[in-house]
Amino acid sequence: MGVVAGLCVVGLGVAVVVGLVVGPTSIGTWRVVGSAFAHVGLGHSTLTSLQSTIVWQLRAPRMVLGLLAGAMLAVAGGTYQGVFRNPLADPYLLGVAAGAGLGATFAIVNVGNGVGTPSWTPLLAFVGAMAAVIVTWLIGGRSSRSGAATLILAGVAVSSLLTSAQTFLQQQSTGSIARVYIWLLGSLASASWHSVWMVLPYVAVCVVVCVAAGRALDVMSVGEEESRSLGVPVRQVRIAVIAASSLGTAAVVSAVGLIGFVGIIVPHIVRLLVGTSYRRILPISVLFGAAFLVLADTIARTVLAPSELPLGVVTALVGAPVFVLILSLRRPVAV
Repeated sequence: MGVVAGLCVVGLGVAVVVGLVVGPTSIGTWRVVGSAFAHVGLGHSTLTSLQSTIVWQLRAPRMVLGLLAGAMLAVAGGTYQGVFRNPLADPYLLGVAAGAGLGATFAIVNVGNGVGTPSWTPLLAFVGAMAAVIVTWLIGGRSSRSGAATLILAGVAVSSLLTSAQTFLQQQSTGSIARVYIWLLGSLASASWHSVWMVLPYVAVCVVVCVAAGRALDVMSVGEEESRSLGVPVRQVRIAVIAASSLGTAAVVSAVGLIGFVGIIVPHIVRLLVGTSYRRILPISVLFGAAFLVLADTIARTVLAPSELPLGVVTALVGAPVFVLILSLRRPVAV
């Protein structure tokens, strides 16, 4: 695990540098690195005022938000796969995506009148995502006899209902469809330091909770009854990790939209590298997911420059073949 962790740290460092250096405007790597050192009092920056604005007000918040989003989605995916013992579980399983999509659609259609994205769209997306998770829990999780399968089925039902409501809203304002779909495909284009500080507390707390639950998830992988006999409070652990994963995912989704495949493929790749223990999978997924999303965003904003691909399109184009390759190499690992 030490070698894999070291490689992931190196990869994360490369992703950070790439996120700051690569873009339509060419700025030398060493000049950017020198400017970074100057920010901590070492040396002097050689960037012009315009270059400094590009690097530190446009690329840097976008890169940091990508790190936060990738880390949260990856660790949430690994956590969901562990707590539900389902290798296809992802961070949107309990209605987070549908709730956020409905909230964002309501803001765009009823506040932006279909021609703009209101500044408080993230707030409504966050409220919608958390409301969906709460409803899912009230339907399928609050009974002491409810299991993981019941909660998943409740999530499917809630998601279907909210997606239908979202479609209805879109049909009331056909001019909003394009903007809604842009949001649903995910993007870091609107990233700012304000959005970074808005998301950071949620991600920090939720990632810590998820990683700390690794040992309990390892025990729970043998079955609920066996876990209880070994002294693991299964219901309390499930509530804690589902709440942390859903809250962190909702915060990320409210800021960047829906970004698929990160929560599925990253834990699977990490599992191939370090084995099936969640004590190893979850912390490595944090590093891997953060680096992966920043590199994917770099592709999204440069491959068609000055135009930009939705980030969700890039993660799907990369993630789908990788996922198929993983499935073809070996059967899904029982979790």
